[in-house]
Amino acid sequence: MAAQAAAGTWVLVLSLWGAAAIVSSRNVTARMGEPLVLNCKGAPKKPPQELEWKLNTGRTEAWKVLSPQGAPWDSVAHILPNGSLLLPAVGIQDEGTFRCRATNRHGKETKSSYRVRVYQIPAKPEIIDPASELTAGVPNKVGTCVSEGSYPAGTLSWHLDGKPLTPDGKGVTIKEQMRRHPETGLFTLQSELVVTPARGGAVRPTFFCSFSPGLPRQKALHATPIHPSVWEPVSPENVQLVVEPEGGAVALGGTVTLTCEAPAQAASEIHWVKDGAPLPLPASAVLLLPEVGPQDQGSYSCVATSPSHGSQESPAVRVRITETDEVGQSPGSMEGSGLRTLALALGTLAALGIVALLIGVVMWQRRRQGKERKAPESQEEEEERAELNQSEEPETAESGAGGP
Repeated sequence: MAAQAAAGTWVLVLSLWGAAAIVSSRNVTARMGEPLVLNCKGAPKKPPQELEWKLNTGRTEAWKVLSPQGAPWDSVAHILPNGSLLLPAVGIQDEGTFRCRATNRHGKETKSSYRVRVYQIPAKPEIIDPASELTAGVPNKVGTCVSEGSYPAGTLSWHLDGKPLTPDGKGVTIKEQMRRHPETGLFTLQSELVVTPARGGAVRPTFFCSFSPGLPRQKALHATPIHPSVWEPVSPENVQLVVEPEGGAVALGGTVTLTCEAPAQAASEIHWVKDGAPLPLPASAVLLLPEVGPQDQGSYSCVATSPSHGSQESPAVRVRITETDEVGQSPGSMEGSGLRTLALALGTLAALGIVALLIGVVMWQRRRQGKERKAPESQEEEEERAELNQSEEPETAESGAGGP
């Protein structure tokens, strides 16, 4: 039974030896799960052989020594009859350094050293939750690219119409995640793409993602492209123009204030337009029209411009001069104001009439009282005048009698 087991073991060794590639270069890459044979230079082709292999890998805490005189089979590696080292199924823990020291029959010593790296090609990347429609001028999630089962980790990248996309924090944002399986040691990569399509761009752009292996000379893997449509709003309403006084009607010489309201993320500069022509004014969110005259009448609008949202123009507002004293009054309100004014005037006249009447009554009473007080004094004066007249008459007679 022991002889049959030994024979079976050698059959397995020889079969693996025939299937594996014999490598003599210093840097070696091997695919996970496949056998690997490392050649020991200078070793005799047939026993007896004087050689020794040293291993320093993830499976060993320090250098491990293997020789033909040792155990015929090791859990990590085995020395073949020609002195080469066989690793039946390479794993991540087999990465490390392998050295061989051999002495031929003539006493010449030869040393070999290998640096082994392991790789695993993942499945073809896939775009999950792909977007079917994007909106121009705003951020949109295109999809999430997923790659599973890679070693080393490798990288994911996005492409738009055949050109690589680079995150810039404005129009292109990429969020990446990486996880490693606790048992197999293989990596899963995720990459989420968010873009802001430019206005007037491609109607159906092409997006795809690619996986680039972590080891050189390995081909990239590409996901199936997606072709979302881009919808562009016809008339954005996020830019508004507010006018004071309301309606834009003002009396001659009055003041009009125009204020452009736009979201902070959609406006970096605001310019003004009158009757379809840009005004040569500095960028400002407020336009003041003092002492409005006929030349200021017209249609006004504001244009908000930003790199991410482009140019957006507000609905137009018309500024005009009214012929009435009160701006913006309707005929009904004018009639009501006239009636109120007439009533106020009539009330004022009535009050003045009442005051004048009261003053007349007071004056009349005072005159009447004055006449009553002066009546006795007038009789005494008449009596005094009569007495004076009587005394004057004799003197006159006497002066007449003494003449020649």
